[in-house]
Amino acid sequence: MQDTSKQYDAVIAKCRALYVNKMSDYGSAWRILRLPSLTDQIFIKAQRIRGLQQNEVRKVDEGEVSEFIGIINYCAMALIQIEKGVVEQPDLSTEEATKLYDEKIAVTKQLMLDKNHDYGEAWRDMRVSSLTDLILQKLLRVKQIEDNAGKTIVSEGIDANYQDMINYAVFALIHLNEGN
Repeated sequence: MQDTSKQYDAVIAKCRALYVNKMSDYGSAWRILRLPSLTDQIFIKAQRIRGLQQNEVRKVDEGEVSEFIGIINYCAMALIQIEKGVVEQPDLSTEEATKLYDEKIAVTKQLMLDKNHDYGEAWRDMRVSSLTDLILQKLLRVKQIEDNAGKTIVSEGIDANYQDMINYAVFALIHLNEGN
């Protein structure tokens, strides 16, 4: 599992670098987005990945990697929004936003390590397409929870679903980096 931790950190380092660079370019404009808007952004990326996996012809010269990175970063933003709430104007410096990103990713990585221990790294035997489908399933769950005003009866909440999507996307990127 030590390799998984190092591989996870390497994937997150790329995602974090893009997040920080976009914060430098755009500031925290994303802070005005409500959770359903972030969910829809993630959904668009997951749908595009599925399309790339199913279609023989690509008309835009971007592959799955950038979309999985986008899923990870949008999920981290969503976790920050859950904690801080939506604002009318950007309110976070790059340093503050990066600190929050790091906190959300650290908690999500610990969840991965705990689940990875219990599941015996089963994700290593999964296909990237299955991880994509699981992300889409989680998105449909989140949309339903959002439609239910955030209420669940027996299921985990929206935050747990965003964390799972981050971890599935990291697993997919590890697979893609290994050439699986």
